[in-house]
Amino acid sequence: MPKKLTPEQVEAYARDGFVCPVDAFSTERTRAWRDRLESFERAQGQKLTRGHNFKPHLLFPWVDEIVHSPEVLDAVEDLIGPDIRLFHLSVWPKDAGSGAYVSWHQDATYFALEPACHVTAWVALTDAPVEAGCMEVVPGSHKLGQLPHAEMQDPENLLSRGQELAVDVDRSRTAFMPVKAGQFSLHHTHLVHNSRPNRSNDRRIGLGISYIPTWARCTSPTRVSAMLVRGEDKYGHFDDERRPVEEAGPAERAFHAEAVDRFRKMNVEQTDNAVAVVKR
Repeated sequence: MPKKLTPEQVEAYARDGFVCPVDAFSTERTRAWRDRLESFERAQGQKLTRGHNFKPHLLFPWVDEIVHSPEVLDAVEDLIGPDIRLFHLSVWPKDAGSGAYVSWHQDATYFALEPACHVTAWVALTDAPVEAGCMEVVPGSHKLGQLPHAEMQDPENLLSRGQELAVDVDRSRTAFMPVKAGQFSLHHTHLVHNSRPNRSNDRRIGLGISYIPTWARCTSPTRVSAMLVRGEDKYGHFDDERRPVEEAGPAERAFHAEAVDRFRKMNVEQTDNAVAVVKR
């Protein structure tokens, strides 16, 4: 029997490529995490940017608490098994009324994971209704496998490389994935999805946590790191990531910078490889 998800939810994930919503944390606990994030922003004198929004679990103990929480990991285990690494994490703040959006894409693009089996838990720190730009997905599109992407130059696109689907996918029957603060959604790495600008009166903040089974590997020439968050790793495909002790302390910042640099290098290698394949 599943630990957290119902058999129907496990079946829906296999059929549709996503499950939403899943209850996890109290309003009070979630608000405290949001307060920690915004307190850091005030101390830095700027909002969370592309410097800190990648792999923040290496910088902040409160993010580390979320990624290790049984409320999330039990559901992930129901889908990929008990031995789990955190491959990547991005924070996606969208200010109220801003034009920030996420283009139609698949998470697996440029991740170089073999097989492409990672599941993303999108944990909401604020309410994310449709008007706030919640995720919009094409149900069942994960069964199409990896599709070609192109890069676009648009500062409003939150994706680091501006990747966007380069082929037509039937989007006549999409589904929205609204979540409330403290809830999360789960989606497959090949699920085609996007999110629109935030037209609500509050920020939309969520953590996109990419989990993989320990037997998955990264095929890129650059060896990257990943954090073991549950079970054991008998394969050694990744360098271990250290858990943060001090909030954005010197040791945390140094380790975070190296991990992000290696991840970005891997990402560029996969982008160059994809372009080379297209040119051939």
